[in-house]
Amino acid sequence: MLIKSLKKRENELANARKQLKILSEGIFETGELPMFSAQLEAVNKSVLKPKTLEILQINVGYMCNQVCEHCHVDAGPDRKEIMTRETMQQCLDVIKKTGAHTLDLTGGAPEMNPDFRWFVVEATKIGVKDFIVRSNLTIITANKKYYDLPEFFKKHNIHVISSMPHWTKGKTDKQRGNGVFNASIKALKMLNDVGYGMPGSKLKLDLVYNPSGAFLPGDQAALESDFKKGLLSDFDIQFHQLFSITNLPISRFLDYLIASDNYNDYMYNLVEAFNPAAVENVMCTNTLSVSWDGWLYDCDFNQMLELKVKSSVQHISQFNKEALSNRTICISQHCYGCTAGAGSSCQGTVT
Repeated sequence: MLIKSLKKRENELANARKQLKILSEGIFETGELPMFSAQLEAVNKSVLKPKTLEILQINVGYMCNQVCEHCHVDAGPDRKEIMTRETMQQCLDVIKKTGAHTLDLTGGAPEMNPDFRWFVVEATKIGVKDFIVRSNLTIITANKKYYDLPEFFKKHNIHVISSMPHWTKGKTDKQRGNGVFNASIKALKMLNDVGYGMPGSKLKLDLVYNPSGAFLPGDQAALESDFKKGLLSDFDIQFHQLFSITNLPISRFLDYLIASDNYNDYMYNLVEAFNPAAVENVMCTNTLSVSWDGWLYDCDFNQMLELKVKSSVQHISQFNKEALSNRTICISQHCYGCTAGAGSSCQGTVT
């Protein structure tokens, strides 16, 4: 189990430039595998352009109570980057005028931001159609000050989306740390108790699956069926949907791939599974990602690689819908992860 982030360990992969260098050299530099840009050109898609903005995803801080093995954010208790109330207010001002139907709060553990509840209350007043909080579940049971989160979420009709690597203890704890599975089960029961995830309930509870190793996820529908059967029969737990997400080769997962000597094979798998149909619906085309300090990115993954939007407007305080609509989306080889197989996004498969 990891206990420190890459940044705290002063690992070279905590540097975004180093990650991008690795992703552009080796098998890509030699031409053994095509650059993602060349792959787009091969399917007559020279650049990616944004469509109508539908989702505003806001990372309110990298602080987390966990240090998961494959975390692309490199989050953990030692990460102190936290969104201020001033930046939150700038986000609220933008939410009012974007027309985006979905507000997606993420982290780290977003609940650990001291102004998290204030932000939720204020954002709720705006009346977005789908208000998502990406909770890691264990935060709910981590400390008594979080025990009322299920009721808080219910009060504000929050759509809860939570990572759950597997319906068994061994595979979950291997990826996320000892004790995580039991804490997650307890949290899921607490959410079920207030109505989340129950059949016919409007209190949405969805789970996220991502593989525990250097392989692509299986069929999302089949995985959902297995998860539902396993959690219901073993723990009497229910949820609505399962989203299957491909691990992108950045941050801690990139570190894992290199350390386990799986990097080349994994990139081959991603490239060979490239699906032109997935390109049309990648999340960067309808999503805008906001970092804890207010900078704008095409997606959460680009945020972690410090690839800001290619626009004259790069900060939430300068938000201009027209300028951002005319930008070209930043890409690199990690984008193969979102276009492999059925495609991948924070809302699951895209085809």
